[in-house]
Formats: sequence, C-alpha cells, structure tokens
Amino acid sequence: MDTDLDRRTYDLLRLVDEHGPIGSIQLVELMQLRGYDIKDRTIRLKLSELDGLGLTEKVPGKGRRLTEQGRMELKQGDVDGRLEHIRARIATLTSRVSYDPIEDAGVLVASAAYLDAAAVDDALDVVERLDALPLGPVPVSLERSADNEPGDHRLLAASSITLDGVLLAHGVNADLATAGVLEYELPEDGDASTGVERGGRITRYVDVINGEGSSIDVITLLVEAGRSDVSSLLDGGSGGLLIGDDRDFPMNRFEEARDLTAATRDALGGVFDFQRPREKDGTSAGSSAWAFGSVTYVGTGELVLSALAERDLTDHWETLYGTVERNRLGAVEASRALPSDD
Repeated sequence: MDTDLDRRTYDLLRLVDEHGPIGSIQLVELMQLRGYDIKDRTIRLKLSELDGLGLTEKVPGKGRRLTEQGRMELKQGDVDGRLEHIRARIATLTSRVSYDPIEDAGVLVASAAYLDAAAVDDALDVVERLDALPLGPVPVSLERSADNEPGDHRLLAASSITLDGVLLAHGVNADLATAGVLEYELPEDGDASTGVERGGRITRYVDVINGEGSSIDVITLLVEAGRSDVSSLLDGGSGGLLIGDDRDFPMNRFEEARDLTAATRDALGGVFDFQRPREKDGTSAGSSAWAFGSVTYVGTGELVLSALAERDLTDHWETLYGTVERNRLGAVEASRALPSDD
C-alpha cells in the first residue's frame, strides 16, 4: 500500500513508536518541542487517519501505539527523514556534552539496555566482568524503566559519542566518519606496546561502514547483526571483536585530542587507538597536506550493549539514549540493590 506520508506524519509515527501507548496531548507537546506548530485537534485528526490506514491502533485508556504495519512503514519509508533524524540526534547530543574527564563530572551521552527483572543479575555479572578487564572501568546506572519503555529496568552506560562532545567542548572539531567491527587484543603483562594505557589494543578493522548512507545508526545495525564477539573476552580469551567508531580531527590539535581521549578512557572505560595523520585531498594551492589525524574509540556503552545482546539478556536497547549527569553512573556494586527496592 502506498501511504504517501509527509515528513511531519513520519515524525508523529516515530514519536508513537518511541513513547506509545501515548495520548494526543502528550504528542502535541512532543511535536511542539520538535518545532511543529500544531494543535490538539490536528493531532487527533491525524491519528484517526493513521488508524484508518492500519498504522496505529487505540489502547483503551492509554492512547495510541503502532501496529506491525506501522512499524514496517516506519522502517521502510522516509529514508531521507530517518537519515536526517540520526544526524540531527548525534549533533544535538554532542553539543549538550559538558563532561570534563579531568574533573570526571558534567553531562555525558548514555546508551541504554532494557532488561527484564529475571535478567538483571546476569546482566550485572556481565558488567562486573567487563569492569575487571583492561576495558574498565565500566560505570553504569540500573534504573526502573519508564511506563513507555520496554522491560522492567534500563541499564545506562557511557556512549562513545561522549568523546566527540568532550573534544567539541574543548574546541576540537571531530568529524564522526565511520563505524565498524574491530579486532581487539588484551594487553600482555609487562608489554607496553599492547596499549595498556589505552585499555588494550585495537589491531585492525574487520568491517567498516560509512554512516553517511545508513538510515539507522551504524552501532545499532552492527549489534543487531550479531557482529561483535565480546563473549570471548568474558570467557577468558585474549581477544575478541568490538564495535566502535572513528572520527577525524585537525592535526594541529593532536596533543590535546590525545590527552582528552586518554582522560576520557581512564574515567569512563573502553579502548581507543590513534592513527597516523591521513592526507587531506583538495587543499588550497593544489597541494596536499598531512592535516588530519583520527581516533577510534569503543565506549563502554557499546561494550555493554554488545555483550548483553550476545548473551540474549536484552532485546531492546538505545545506543543514543540521551544525556545524563556523570554522577548518575557508578560502580556496578551500587546497582545490585535496586531490583529488591520497591
């Protein structure tokens, strides 16, 4: 069926998907927050239209939710709109980061895994084992899910996008370029060449995806495809496959970018790697200059989501959950008391 929906309608469907079941009054508020000048009557008429198309349905006393047909339409339609949505989401979150890795305080970007109550203990065991590896520390927050979120609890950890915000806050304009699957090795005792101070060693990209053409954020795509292998590390192996991303930055800020990245890793965990400067084509006067370096980073948010998905402990997650205060995340031991609290 050709529904021929406009951008505003796709944005409305997206909000119903993210927050449903949801009422028209809440939808008006959320649409207005996104810049739409829209009234309650208009929303109600549009929802009735979407009901008629089979894309939404009423939940008595709660509002609307997407039907399976609605989810398919949202997944397959409006590719340009979804691309714009992802780019805008990353840019917005990056601009809101105030996290200072030296002070270990401020606002950072979090990823979220949604857990059923029966999976919480096993999930925290996974985090604890990650924390004990050179990839740690792994600060997290276990919280009760909101009424419009899946599962009983959400587990928050720091996203790799936090690093882009840290760099931006210090005037280093990093350009998020690619994401992919990375071959990783644990550091060997006494061997500084394996990158102990960097959380281990990233040896190479196994697969690279340029996010420019993806209508879903690439980290989510790779986790859903089961491309990671964090379990090998959790089970005592010396290496595995991690999901991370790569960003370019001006070479004249190399020292500052390196120091900020190292400080971020020390406080929030993960693993990073700096690449040698790459040649930038099309410079002025027709010459090339070695003007850009790049840093690859795997955040603990990506590590936690990958590990939990591999072990079937979560079916729902958000790589870009939102911004949270650093003091909201703590040692995994502090989260173990929550499930028994009512």
